[in-house]
Amino acid sequence: MSSSDEDIPLAIRRKQNPPKVDDAAADAPVSSKVHSKATIPKSLDDEVDAEQQPLPKKRQPPISNVKTALTGTDSSKRNAASSDSEEDIPLSKRQKTTKAVKSEPKSDSEDDVPLAKRAAAKRSAPTKSMKEESDSSDLSDAESVNSAPKKKKAAPKRKAVKDDSDSDSDTPLAKRSPAKKAAVKKEPTPKAAPKKRMTKAEKLKSEEAAANSSPAPSSDIKDEDEEEYKWWEAQNNDGSVKWTTLEHSGVLFPTPYEPLPSHVKMKYNGKPIDLHPDAEEVAGFFAAMIETDHARNPTFVKNFFGDFQAVIKKSGGAKSAGQKVSIDKFESCDFRPMFEYFEKKKEEKKAMTKEEKKVAKTEKDKQEERYKFCLLDGRKEKVGNFRIEPPGLFRGRGEHPKTGKLKQRVMPEQITINIGKNAPVPTPPEGHSWKEVRHDNTVTWLATWNENVNNNVKYVFLAAGSSLKGQSDLKKFEKARKLKDHIKQIRKDYTSDLRDKHMAIRQRATAMYLIDKFALRAGNEKGDDEADTVGCCSLRFEHVTLTPPNKVAFDFLGKDSIRYYNEVEVDEQVFKNLKIFKKAPKTEGDMLFDRLNTTQLNKHLGSLMDGLSAKVFRTYNASHTFQEQLKSTPKNASVADKILAYNRANRMVAILCNHQKSVSKNHGQMMEKMTDKIRALKYQKIRCKRQILALDPKLKKKRSELIEYDSDIDDEWIKAHQKDLVEKEKEKISKKFAKENEALLAEDKKPMKDSELEERLAAAGALAEEFEEENKTGILEPKSKSATVEKLDQQIQKLDERILVEKTRVTDKEENKETALGTSKLNYIDPRLSYAWCAKYDVPIEKIFAATLREKFKWAQVDADWVF
Repeated sequence: MSSSDEDIPLAIRRKQNPPKVDDAAADAPVSSKVHSKATIPKSLDDEVDAEQQPLPKKRQPPISNVKTALTGTDSSKRNAASSDSEEDIPLSKRQKTTKAVKSEPKSDSEDDVPLAKRAAAKRSAPTKSMKEESDSSDLSDAESVNSAPKKKKAAPKRKAVKDDSDSDSDTPLAKRSPAKKAAVKKEPTPKAAPKKRMTKAEKLKSEEAAANSSPAPSSDIKDEDEEEYKWWEAQNNDGSVKWTTLEHSGVLFPTPYEPLPSHVKMKYNGKPIDLHPDAEEVAGFFAAMIETDHARNPTFVKNFFGDFQAVIKKSGGAKSAGQKVSIDKFESCDFRPMFEYFEKKKEEKKAMTKEEKKVAKTEKDKQEERYKFCLLDGRKEKVGNFRIEPPGLFRGRGEHPKTGKLKQRVMPEQITINIGKNAPVPTPPEGHSWKEVRHDNTVTWLATWNENVNNNVKYVFLAAGSSLKGQSDLKKFEKARKLKDHIKQIRKDYTSDLRDKHMAIRQRATAMYLIDKFALRAGNEKGDDEADTVGCCSLRFEHVTLTPPNKVAFDFLGKDSIRYYNEVEVDEQVFKNLKIFKKAPKTEGDMLFDRLNTTQLNKHLGSLMDGLSAKVFRTYNASHTFQEQLKSTPKNASVADKILAYNRANRMVAILCNHQKSVSKNHGQMMEKMTDKIRALKYQKIRCKRQILALDPKLKKKRSELIEYDSDIDDEWIKAHQKDLVEKEKEKISKKFAKENEALLAEDKKPMKDSELEERLAAAGALAEEFEEENKTGILEPKSKSATVEKLDQQIQKLDERILVEKTRVTDKEENKETALGTSKLNYIDPRLSYAWCAKYDVPIEKIFAATLREKFKWAQVDADWVF
């Protein structure tokens, strides 16, 4: 077995080869509740002490108060001095426009630099931000990264020879003007001194003054060709301070509830009911869902109705014809009038014209614009989830016990704002105030609050592509890469601990084995009102079934209530340990690892490597497995086949991490559409063949493939497809006609008559006649006079290539119908592996990462030889 194979997780390799003891997999951390009535055999636990007794339940500690903010300087104007500089004008343009007054700036245009010199400069010269840091050591890290380039002294007015960077010798000969070609050796015209700029001391003084004044609102910052802040090329500050200055506009609240029209009411026992707007809003939440699976879920209905009754009572009760009504039976409630009203509004929204939709979107964007960006250390950064989630009914995942509970409207009084000390505090809605305003530069959130259903803490962070989020991602993957230097020793140690005489150590070693080999999550402590999801440390007696000599079956609900079922073969000592952990008097409901929780586990891992946790194991094994699986990518295959290999590698990681999904309801329809698309391409091939026969009928005997159909194509399907093509052509003509009429009306011109539409639709009728004639004769006359047999053969070849691509997509879609590839690609696989793979196999990164992921992982662009 090769060294690379040894690190492939057992959950993956066991599908191809029998599993072995020293193979790897992955996991993520959480804490676990432990309790057990069981005792451990004394023969294996002679030295059990108080620490090894079943652990009591622990209460989760409250969130600690965040630290006081540190005062820093504002660098929002740091680039102002250089924005209008002549240095930003390419040399080729300055020579045309500035003949009388000339300066000696350095050109930024690569067009004026010879190719050989540009290549050498890229290899040897430091990046702009790194050079500025070395030239500005007396400034802070944040200031040094974004400061203007080092200023040059003004050139003397006397004639002087240009330096090498501006001389004509560095200008490609093809780019020089005829006059300059004839006078290459002439002394250049003297240049005037450039505009004086601030020294470093003056600039620092200016920035300090700016820090004491109110910075401009983020909405006023312009996007005009702003230089991208490449934080990954700058010196990283690993201390607790995350930012120096921070300004933002707070959060965007959902629109207030608008009561329904007076004629739209829910009914109780067949009678319309008058409700307070607060209660009516909650009734509307359920009414909108009455035809979904949620409304047929007994737990969902029970939780909703309980909260609905509480809101009715709190808001003054319900009335019918002026008389109070007690809403005490869900079966007597009729929400359909409200549902029908909502459906009507949906249809009206769909029927909106393009112009109306554009106006609505413009208005929405206008309202959101000020919240989309913030000022972080003077840089404009995009904010992520700045919208407060509107009220509604909690759905949850899987069989969540709180599904259907009312998610209450979040008020400003619940929200804590985090902002720079000298920045203006966002104004809360009129009549309200913030819960608290903090100035904590050791955290990266802009706002926080607690939601009412699960009391989870919600945050507003910067967007995925921001510098702070990117630094967090890079740090996470670098920590996982660091694990490869320790993984062999860690595995050696826990393998030895599997036989330790102390039961707590033996349980810890067994848990580490399962986390490493089968990517089990660490496990989280759960309350009685939470979904019964478990991980390794919280496994119970009934979750593990043992079959001698060494087979183990895991069956439990994992994260998001997704069932984890896996039958695996384990090391002989691991099987023996699990058998001991399940020994009587333990029974169903008892903890398997009664001497271990996630806090203890992660504390031990941290002693093995700084920052190591179960989640780092999971990230390491996911990325390592992905790297190994990518080695099977075919080098000379098509891009489609390479992407198929990439997705298969991704799927192996998703299987390892148990990233499953249920098959979508419309999967069959989607597969049918993709299959029909392939058939449509095959029909185009048939038409090309028929045109070849029209050009040269003698080929019918020489080339039998010209009269053969593919196995899934027959005359009946062809006729149905032809009919569909005619209908689509009619629809296309009608839509274009309507669009042109809308344009005429918008210009106050007279619209076209219906007779014009009928004339255009005649083309569709002609197409139908063409199909009919083609079916009778089996021959199709080429429409192009330049058509030849050779050209038509080339078209057939291109169609074959397209068919192959579509078939690959169908295979990929079918194989991934139960596997969620997005989670592993987004959170567990180092994105630099994808960039390196694309560079190595010449695949456009756009085929792998959508625009949002390319923005998120812009720091991950590496060469083809990069390895995890």
